Amino acid sequence: MSRRLAVLLAVFLTVAIAGPWLAPYSPDVQHREFLYAPPMPPHVFREGGLHWPFVHPLTLVDRLSQRYTEDRTRVQRLPWFTREGDAPVFLLGADSYGRDLLSRVLHGARVSLSLALVAALCALLIGTLLGGIAGYRGGSLDEAVMRLADLVAVLPVIYVVLVLRAALPLVLAPSTIFAVMTTIFALVGWPFVARNVRNIITSEREREYVMAARAMGASGPAILWRHLLPACGGQLLVHATVLLPAFILAEATLSYVGLGFPDDMASWGTMLIEAANVNAMSRFPWTLMPALAIFLVVLSGNALLQSGTINDRP
Repeated sequence: MSRRLAVLLAVFLTVAIAGPWLAPYSPDVQHREFLYAPPMPPHVFREGGLHWPFVHPLTLVDRLSQRYTEDRTRVQRLPWFTREGDAPVFLLGADSYGRDLLSRVLHGARVSLSLALVAALCALLIGTLLGGIAGYRGGSLDEAVMRLADLVAVLPVIYVVLVLRAALPLVLAPSTIFAVMTTIFALVGWPFVARNVRNIITSEREREYVMAARAMGASGPAILWRHLLPACGGQLLVHATVLLPAFILAEATLSYVGLGFPDDMASWGTMLIEAANVNAMSRFPWTLMPALAIFLVVLSGNALLQSGTINDRP
């Protein structure tokens, strides 16, 4: 499972980092003559033979209903190879402002995925630290940390996130919003990590190898870091698989209700605001591309977790 998770994280990081460079257009460029343009599927066959991938340009048939048709008498190269002045190519379609959805999904991936990754790492770090110390020390410290974890864990997470974010000013800089949401997600996510880490440390701290390290004069922090925490590696991988899609959904929810990133900033959550228009969903279903991206990320995380659970069974 660890190898599969590493591959999944590498894919997420690649998309988050390289997304803006892979995008064919700027996410804010508006093509007013192509409002709600449909996806333009690429073709590789022309005149009975193979051809470099190309699309057929769109022609507006009815401006009132935003209906387009392909002009099959002409071909146009893919957007990464077009010349200046060529008509835009929308592989995933365009939104109500004529902005390329592929470019916006790729730019939004950097915001949504990087936020989820940083928040998940912070939650894992806090939960591992507190759970490890509580499990190794025991006593009143263990009791205090676990009661705090129980208090946070029993609260309805999504409502807690909404309340904490709503308590802050609505208008904030994007970098501030990123830091605020990362902090909120880490604060609501660490108890689940801490409880499992504490349980593993508690069961391992009296094992022979720990007693041998203690007899050889190893300090408490050294025993915890070198011997006990590595035993939690598998459980931390499971938590990472759960937290990543959960935080992506949380960001989308906050942005959707207007408490996340501003509308002019491309993220999967802000893109869903426009896609929520009932008429747009029924007439222009390609505006739901950010929802499809979120679905694929959540599905891949859950499939990885399920596969790891099945493979770990005796």
